[in-house]
Amino acid sequence: MGPTASGKTPLALSLARALPVEIVSVDSAQIYRGMDVGTAKPSPSERSAAPHHLIDIIDPTQTYSAARFRADALRLINEIAARGRIPLLVGGTMLYFKALREGLSELPESDAGVRAQLDAEAAERGWPALHAELSRADPKTAARLKPNDAQRIQRALEVFRVSGVPMSQLLVRGKPAVLPFRLIELALVPSDRGALHRRIEERFDAMLKVGLVEELRALRKRYALRPGLPSMRCVGYRQAWQFLEGEIDRDELRNRGIFATRQLAKRQLTWLRATPGIRSFDCFDPAVVAKSIEFLRREIQAP
Repeated sequence: MGPTASGKTPLALSLARALPVEIVSVDSAQIYRGMDVGTAKPSPSERSAAPHHLIDIIDPTQTYSAARFRADALRLINEIAARGRIPLLVGGTMLYFKALREGLSELPESDAGVRAQLDAEAAERGWPALHAELSRADPKTAARLKPNDAQRIQRALEVFRVSGVPMSQLLVRGKPAVLPFRLIELALVPSDRGALHRRIEERFDAMLKVGLVEELRALRKRYALRPGLPSMRCVGYRQAWQFLEGEIDRDELRNRGIFATRQLAKRQLTWLRATPGIRSFDCFDPAVVAKSIEFLRREIQAP
């Protein structure tokens, strides 16, 4: 685990050279076909160096959930273990890790009709107005969401309208998961937040240079995309969409993209700090690979 730009992919590939692993992606953006540049997806050569799973599994017009990830991950973990190999889960989508570890609450399935109605209301009234509505229906959930957090406000209102019960109440009813395997949890964290920010800036500039905007332009020609889709809410693509629509210039695309990526990293680090039982390594330590391999070998051999 680790924040964006912490070096998870290089470490995973190093581990694959030292241990009999197969890599399971835990990334809610790398699941989309054609979205390669902005998701920092492993290259074809990197993916040929070790088996990879849960990359390029759906089109950008489709949706994917934490529940589906959990089912897919559990199936893959069992299949990989049956081959006598070690499942190595790699990524920064902390909700997916949480779903795997803790299980999921009994939330209603997505309802396309309700979502379309909420999208229409948001277009007319704005997401802050819907956030105010959520504050009346489910104040606990609304209190942890920002007024423009469209995706989460939409889901919380959808749950309430479908079930008649606030999502915060349904989440409390969730049952703890019982996993049939032992988790060894390792995280890459920065000893220098400023250095991580510089790495994020350099990586976003590299994405722009190798064609993030051009990639999105091609995707818009190939698929019936719209800005409200989960795929188009991904960091980088949201800002590139605004650029292609003429809402911002290229300098603002860069500024907003870097800022959004930094905010993503901040949320990821907050989640890691609040999660017990994780062994953390400095992502800037030149010996991080050797230390990680030593740690994992020791843990794997432990009874």
